[in-house]
Amino acid sequence: MDWTDEGLVIGSRRHGEAAIILELMTAAHGRHLGLVRGGRSRSLAGVLQPGNTVVATWRARLDEHLGTYLVEGQVLRAAALIATPASTFGLQHLASLLRLLPERDPHPGLHAAAERVAGRLTEPLLAAALLVRFELGVLADLGFGLDLGACALTGVRADLAFVSPKTGCAASRAAGAPWADRLLVLPAFLLGGEEVPSPADIAAGFALTGHFLSRRVYEPRGLPPPREREAFLRALELA
Repeated sequence: MDWTDEGLVIGSRRHGEAAIILELMTAAHGRHLGLVRGGRSRSLAGVLQPGNTVVATWRARLDEHLGTYLVEGQVLRAAALIATPASTFGLQHLASLLRLLPERDPHPGLHAAAERVAGRLTEPLLAAALLVRFELGVLADLGFGLDLGACALTGVRADLAFVSPKTGCAASRAAGAPWADRLLVLPAFLLGGEEVPSPADIAAGFALTGHFLSRRVYEPRGLPPPREREAFLRALELA
């Protein structure tokens, strides 16, 4: 069996003297691992760094086998991503979110979104806004999407400002005002507002997604919130 696909490098580990096991988030085959023979060589080491985009051909005798990768670099951005704490921790958090997905389960939308995040990690505020949206996408693909299309109390679609921490449903500013202290803030950029929101709006976005990731994903799996996420927020002074 074999296929060729584009993938974002999200991790690797040593295997034997010269090989590595490479972890990719691919466009059509999901989060997928494979053995790269000679992966620790000088010619391949720089290509197989997290944050790079590669074209990989996977081969195996049976589908359930680990298989091997032949890899060619496409976008080599890893060196730029280790230049600052924000981009380094942002990339690590992106990888931790992708590892919440079942292995080999296709998520083409999240692959495309992950590529967008990786390509903007050197622009901290824009990357942060994209990561909040990415967290919403992960929640949705795991079956825990938030209902942000209309006010759950009145049905109106305008001036949505809050989200119920219990139901994940939106509320308009007027309808939610009496319970504002019990509701989560819904920043406008998550509804298609400005491309680069304010730091306060980004912090509110991370508070919103963080609540539902903890309640619906991490706690049921017995997992703590990822340290990479907290480190990224601290690097941006949003924690």
